[in-house]
Amino acid sequence: MSTQADHGHELVPRPEQTPDALRTALAIVAPRRLPEMQQSKDEAFAKAVEWQSLSPVRSWVLAWARDIEIARRPDLSGRHAHATSHLEHEDPAVAQAALRELTAVLDEAMKAVRA
Repeated sequence: MSTQADHGHELVPRPEQTPDALRTALAIVAPRRLPEMQQSKDEAFAKAVEWQSLSPVRSWVLAWARDIEIARRPDLSGRHAHATSHLEHEDPAVAQAALRELTAVLDEAMKAVRA
C-alpha cells in the first residue's frame, strides 16, 4: 500500500496497482464487488491474449484503482452515491447537475490514482 495526500478519514491506504493489492483493498471497502472484479479481470486478460496487447489489463487496473479510490474515501463515496442517486431525477437540471458531479468524482479519483 502506498502513501497519499490526506483526504480526511480513509478506510484503507491507497493500494498498489497490482491485481492482488487491488483485490485485497476491495475485499475491505466493497467485498460485494469481488465477483464483479474477478469477472472483469477474466475478460480483460482474455482480450489481452486475443489482441496481443496489455492495454485491456492496464485499463482493468486503472478502472479498479479508480473505483477503490472512491470506495476507500468517504468524501468521494458520499458524493458518488448522491450523484448516482440523482442521475434519473425527473427534473432535467437536477439530473444534469448529478451527471456533472459524477464526472467530477470519477475525474478526481482517476487523477489521484495516476499521481
